[in-house]
Amino acid sequence: MTRSDLLTSADRAGPLGLRAVASGARGRLWAPEAAAVAVVAHPGGARERTVPATRGARGVWDVEVRGLAHGDRYLIEVDGARVPDPWARGFPEGCDRPPALVDPAAIGAQGERPRPPARSLRDAVLYELHVGTFTPAGTLDAAVERLDHLAELGVTHIELMPVAAFPGDRGWGYDGIFWQAVHHAYGGPGALVRLVDAAHERGLAVVLDVVFNHIGPTGDRAWDAFGPFFTDRHRTPWGRAINVDGPGADLVRETIFQAAEHWLATVGVDGLRVDACHAIVDQSAHHVLAELVERARQARPDAVLIAESGLNDPRTLHAAERGGWGFDADWADDLHHALRTVLTNERRAWLSDFGTVAQVAAALHRPYVHAGTYSAYRDRRFGAPADDIEPWRFVVFAQNHDQVGNRPVGDRLPSEARPLAAMLTLLGSATPMLFQGEELDDDAPFAFFTDHRDPFIADATREGRRREFADWAAEAHEAVPDPQDPATFERSKLTWRDDERARTALARYRRMIELRAEVPRIDAEVSYDEEACWVRADLGHWSLVASFATEAAIVPCPGGEVAFATHPQVPEAVGRGGGIALPPLGGALVHTGGSR
Repeated sequence: MTRSDLLTSADRAGPLGLRAVASGARGRLWAPEAAAVAVVAHPGGARERTVPATRGARGVWDVEVRGLAHGDRYLIEVDGARVPDPWARGFPEGCDRPPALVDPAAIGAQGERPRPPARSLRDAVLYELHVGTFTPAGTLDAAVERLDHLAELGVTHIELMPVAAFPGDRGWGYDGIFWQAVHHAYGGPGALVRLVDAAHERGLAVVLDVVFNHIGPTGDRAWDAFGPFFTDRHRTPWGRAINVDGPGADLVRETIFQAAEHWLATVGVDGLRVDACHAIVDQSAHHVLAELVERARQARPDAVLIAESGLNDPRTLHAAERGGWGFDADWADDLHHALRTVLTNERRAWLSDFGTVAQVAAALHRPYVHAGTYSAYRDRRFGAPADDIEPWRFVVFAQNHDQVGNRPVGDRLPSEARPLAAMLTLLGSATPMLFQGEELDDDAPFAFFTDHRDPFIADATREGRRREFADWAAEAHEAVPDPQDPATFERSKLTWRDDERARTALARYRRMIELRAEVPRIDAEVSYDEEACWVRADLGHWSLVASFATEAAIVPCPGGEVAFATHPQVPEAVGRGGGIALPPLGGALVHTGGSR
């Protein structure tokens, strides 16, 4: 029995926000300090009318608005001030305009719908995409047109960067304001339902990135009008901390849980990736993230739940009875950091702790390279050992939105380094994730872009970005792009090139994903030579061999068939007792015996 099972009816507020019912709309609105709350239907129009709400227990107000239909606009009036419904599910004209009532039946979110085949995370290959730059049109419906490409590639899960409503038209999505509403420029809630169903028809699952650690700029006013959603007791780098452990926190937590339930149970996504869990500070006895996992499991027992913890802490993955949060998997940056530094010799900022082949070897065993060891970048010991966690419960990558986008110009790995980085990511024992376009060897950057309409916030974002990367950009003789310039966004769109280079890369990725099904998800026996710059991970009857040397080299390897190689000059077989000849930044997967 979970804690959620023990809650009394008084502990739960029921569904929050205005929701469609047969007679129109019914709502439960939490505003504990308000003297009067009402719904304003059709604000500013000829049919405008105000319907008062009735105060109930714990500051939850009940209201029924007859005749309000799907798509109709409304606002909430709190002590005379008109503000958006923070629990709204649709903002057809953007965050700065009134929300619309959303009827799940009207957007296709009710009734029989396609579902993907049951699939364990240990067999998953994820693909991260940003809706606005994945296609020229930048919409969810346009993304549907590319799903066949992803299915044929062999990925199993699409991971959508956040789609919750955020300011302006373009942005990464991590400054979302309304946690249950789909961004208007992407097509709104109906478009997300269509994408989910289309993905399921092709056997693809959908994981949605959600941000519960802060509210985007300009969103504070809407939330502050209702209750103590924020706290000064904790801090985040991006905005005011969410109040999950102070007075009034129960209904704040309930807001988070209901957002997760909405995406899983109503929209029908198959999992959640919870952003920056380390920025959700909770000093209460039952951590909000552990309770979020419980509630998500109640809404969707087979949901894939991934934490981006940034902590290198195995408690993220430990079950609740062990004092953990119970996530299925943890986004783990350290393999990327180890690979990028040995492949490019780059040592800036957060990469300054990395740069040895030994660290690549450690990350191939478990992606927490810092596992209770000293981090010079942080000037403290960091992380904890995770040998008791199965390796496939870590999501790893050679590229992702953070590691590409959080660079001055959003540049990807150098082309010559990509095949080896992809091989070590896709064919190791951790769960791999690709970043949009890497399977086509796309050179399109993924820069940081925004569309803040508030001039003060726009200027602060622009100048903050330039200050953050001033030294880095100067060293590389690069100018930091203006995130507010639409051209920065346009340059970040995939090219969808169809030439020999793209076709060669695509064939390489398809082959690696096919072979991944044969390589066991077991603890790798890892060996390496720092001076000779090679690493080998043995996985049962398979050996994953890589050379980071700048010249051709012979790397020790058991004899066998070369099932995959990063370069055509790699031999097709390895003799017994010898080694494998690899070109610079080359690698191979060798089948060393047993049946296939």
